Amino acid sequence: MSELKKVLRACPLLGGLPDAGFAEAEDLARWRSFHAGEGIYDKGSMQSSLCVIAEGTVRISSVNAEGREATLIIFGPGAWFGDTVFSPGTPRVYGATAHDAARIAELPGEGFRKLLARYPQAYPVALDLLSRRLWSAMSIIADDALRGIEARVGRRLLFLAQIQGHGDARDRPVTFRLTREHIGNMMGMTRQGVHRVIKTLEREGLLKLDYGRITVISPKALNVYLEALPD
Repeated sequence: MSELKKVLRACPLLGGLPDAGFAEAEDLARWRSFHAGEGIYDKGSMQSSLCVIAEGTVRISSVNAEGREATLIIFGPGAWFGDTVFSPGTPRVYGATAHDAARIAELPGEGFRKLLARYPQAYPVALDLLSRRLWSAMSIIADDALRGIEARVGRRLLFLAQIQGHGDARDRPVTFRLTREHIGNMMGMTRQGVHRVIKTLEREGLLKLDYGRITVISPKALNVYLEALPD
């Protein structure tokens, strides 16, 4: 099996395709490589594509008129992104940048939509994953408005763990390249505030903090801990 086919088969959004569909997807896809800090696409651009990360990490962000960047999410290997792949003719809502050196398998949006039309059995899988992402995003909004700092930081880390290709809370560890500064930027918090929460979760055995990396030891256990926190 070719490397490209392995990457596409590991993408959960394509999980409903039969073998023939994967063969067509492989014919459509192309490799793209980016240096750290290099733009993948800009906010407002009109191209539509499904991107699957094979190596490295990708930062999804928004930049205001003064040039200040707010990081929204960071995706790692196995994750997919492409905010207009289901809505042709709509400008990109956010920009995407290689957080560190990244290699991506890219499917043109039109080709991806035609694949789903030819193999409608793939739709339930894709719609389920989209629904999970939407639910997680709405939960984060609610947490930011209603819950304390520990719950906010913990749920953001849980969301990052869940979107690393699978969309559920599993027992296996999930590691991502992320610093306390990145989390603070995502959430509008100070590095010191984020640090206090992370050290608490680390003492609880839920996280492992390394240089430039955070490991959620068990997303399932983290979710149980956060559910038990007072509102």
